[in-house]
Amino acid sequence: MSEFSLIQTYFDWPDAPGSVALGVGDDAALLTLTAHEQLVVSVDTLVSGVHFPEQTPAHAIGHKALAVNLSDLAAMGATPRWFTLALTLPRADDTWLSGFSTGLSALARRHGIHLVGGDTTLGPLSITIQVMGTLPAGEALLRSGARVDDLIFVTGTLGAAAAGLALIRQRLVLPETVQAACLQALNYPTPRVEAGQHLRRLASSCMDLSDGLLGDIRHILTRSGTGASLQQQAIPAHPALTGLPRAEILRLALSGGDDYELLFTLPPERLPQLQELQAMVELPALTPIGIMTADTGHLILDFPLSALGQAWEHFQNESAK
Repeated sequence: MSEFSLIQTYFDWPDAPGSVALGVGDDAALLTLTAHEQLVVSVDTLVSGVHFPEQTPAHAIGHKALAVNLSDLAAMGATPRWFTLALTLPRADDTWLSGFSTGLSALARRHGIHLVGGDTTLGPLSITIQVMGTLPAGEALLRSGARVDDLIFVTGTLGAAAAGLALIRQRLVLPETVQAACLQALNYPTPRVEAGQHLRRLASSCMDLSDGLLGDIRHILTRSGTGASLQQQAIPAHPALTGLPRAEILRLALSGGDDYELLFTLPPERLPQLQELQAMVELPALTPIGIMTADTGHLILDFPLSALGQAWEHFQNESAK
């Protein structure tokens, strides 16, 4: 199969929205923005054996490759619009490509985002996706907006994806009844796009959790010039982890990574508005886990940190996953 027939077969999707003046098939895409919009752009690369185990199903790889990028748009409160795909393949395998394309396109359609171009090449398996979204000018959620006494919230639950990876690596034993939930969390993360859009006018800061809460929250502290205090009992660990030692639950939930939930801060006077929003629209669970403090750059925990390990960081954790 030639490169161009591969693209036409698996990635030249029909029904482009009106915002796509020119999509797949030319040297570059032409996209149309409306007045008073800002463009939000993010890019992530997934490499086989680093970001997903080599035995991961192609369908799951397609889903996750787009989901982790949509999570970045969610953290800014943006509406997904377009994306590009750079796909490096060791060979043109029809079965793999069909599964990958199906997983990718299913999530794309769910969130109304359209593939408008990219590149394919021969080499070790890796996927690079650049997503583009829009939002009203000046309304983006940033990491730099948190203030002292803001409440700290997290969406959903934490730790199941890290547990799923540990299961695959045979570093964790869990009952068979909960293993599927952990593997689902690892392979099919849910980008919190709608939650991010609803939080855009309420939250003071926001980011997605990709590398572990303990490491990721420090980005907000640095950009906002604040500190934070977290409460152990408030951490919303995934129910599948029940039965593990408390220290192991905390390690998975706080340092494991791959959750792709939203971490956001909220001025306390906006708490009634958040509660009203929860009553009106369907949102994931929103759990308060702490408060922002004036102790710039310092993270205060009511539990020992030494046993939890560290957040994922490339070039320092190569042998960890």
